[in-house]
Amino acid sequence: MDTTSKYSSVLKKHSLILNDAQITDKVNKIIADKFSKNNTQEVYKKIYSCIDLTTLNTTDSKEDVWKFTEKVNVFDDNNPELQNVAAICVFPNFAKTVKEALTVDVKIACVSAGFPSSQTFTEVKIAETALAVADGADEIDVVINLGLFLDKEYEEMCEELSEIKHACHGATLKVILETGALKSAENIHKASILSLYSGADFLKTSTGKVYPGASLEAAYVMCNAIKSYYDKTGNKAGFKVSGGVASVEDAVKYYTLVKEILGDEWCNNSYFRVGASRLADILLNEIKNK
Repeated sequence: MDTTSKYSSVLKKHSLILNDAQITDKVNKIIADKFSKNNTQEVYKKIYSCIDLTTLNTTDSKEDVWKFTEKVNVFDDNNPELQNVAAICVFPNFAKTVKEALTVDVKIACVSAGFPSSQTFTEVKIAETALAVADGADEIDVVINLGLFLDKEYEEMCEELSEIKHACHGATLKVILETGALKSAENIHKASILSLYSGADFLKTSTGKVYPGASLEAAYVMCNAIKSYYDKTGNKAGFKVSGGVASVEDAVKYYTLVKEILGDEWCNNSYFRVGASRLADILLNEIKNK
């Protein structure tokens, strides 16, 4: 089998049978039927423990990142009844700073591989990933090469992801699809399957930097791709929503989709993440004041 037919074969095994309008209808029905059941204090607490607390500013300094980490360190003392966030997410050059500052059981995540555009040499992506892991990163968030995907250069795209995965040396690889750029359900589905085939441990919606952020429809497609891939291969990948999750209501809606499509096994921070730092304080306030 040549490489082109290899990727075509993978996509055929996990075909998308719904169009965009049908997916919107499915999403609306799930939210209408199940949202209120999940709109509870217990779910708020669970979602808080699934947050990747993020600082990805051009102005970030070692002192900024250290202070950011200190806030996570004192959370357990100030909120003994709650579980801390899942991870602290920073640029790769700050992995060592977080590692030195962190005193609690929270993962260190780093964006890598030419984030957020993914437009740099594969060798640079691999080196950046390996350096971040060497400095203490437990998780690596990378964007697929959208230009290669949209040109249907699947082999080159997938081989690059596989090489980045190898450079993770056991760290969790979260692959960002940038669904706002992919636009259609068909593109999002194909990118999901190819990313999983290339070794993604998590699928992530968006960078939240340039293109429109997450949507419930994109989440529906991605979760169904994860389910299809798990059913056929036994490989269990996680789902991360990021970009525009600004309210408790938004977060609960995404949680509801994950629960209904993938099941309770995915409703924990091993397989579900929310990349929304501004949500953390809003969610905490909602928990404290109820």
